[in-house]
Amino acid sequence: MRTPNNKVALVTGGTGGIGTAICECLYKNGFTVVANYRDFTKAMKWREEAKKWRDDQLKMGIDVKVVEGNVSDFKSTEKMMKEISEKSGPVDVLVNNAGITRDAPLHKMTPEQWYEVIDTNLNSVFNCSRLVVESMISKGWGRIINISSVNGQKGQFGQTNYSTAKSGMYGFSKSLALETAKKGITVNTISPGYISTSMVMAIKEEIREKIVAQIPAGRLGTPEELAKLVFYLASDDARYITGANLAINGGLHMY
Repeated sequence: MRTPNNKVALVTGGTGGIGTAICECLYKNGFTVVANYRDFTKAMKWREEAKKWRDDQLKMGIDVKVVEGNVSDFKSTEKMMKEISEKSGPVDVLVNNAGITRDAPLHKMTPEQWYEVIDTNLNSVFNCSRLVVESMISKGWGRIINISSVNGQKGQFGQTNYSTAKSGMYGFSKSLALETAKKGITVNTISPGYISTSMVMAIKEEIREKIVAQIPAGRLGTPEELAKLVFYLASDDARYITGANLAINGGLHMY
């Protein structure tokens, strides 16, 4: 599979389970990779954890840069993008992967739970994409890959906030794909089902077994399978795919 040389890839939420697999895959395939982690000025543990994450990656021979930035805030994102551009170069591949959950049925959901999820999972997509798309247009090459969710397709009890944000990615991606199709830029979404991250594996075994029983493939997906799909969309071989959604859910939801 052909991979552009000297391309810079930014993975938001890059130090999480899925983000880590994406970073590793892109790095192994020749990209300069930058992993974003959220900035909490009063929580130094996030910086310490990001440093430890990078050290662990270096021990495996994977030199992924880390950058601090709250992608739900435009000014913080702007500062982050400036730092990336100065240290690594303009972003060629943007993977909008940052996401959180704040689950509750709507009649119990607080405004804070709603807005925090919308800001982190959807408004971040605008913030990051807005700040890289002009550079991509000027170069005539770019990839924007938005990590959505099967729950954005089918809905989920207690996740009106999360499902709304993940659904919103589809409209965003299709519209931006139309705007940039003639500029050498592709914009797509990926909708994972249940992936065997540490978060999912922390679910009680009996509950996890019930989840797997609903999946026709009979198993959870792996972060590596998802990462390889991201790499494909980031490669030159996927240049004719834009405005699309690629589901990777083991048959849990078909449409």
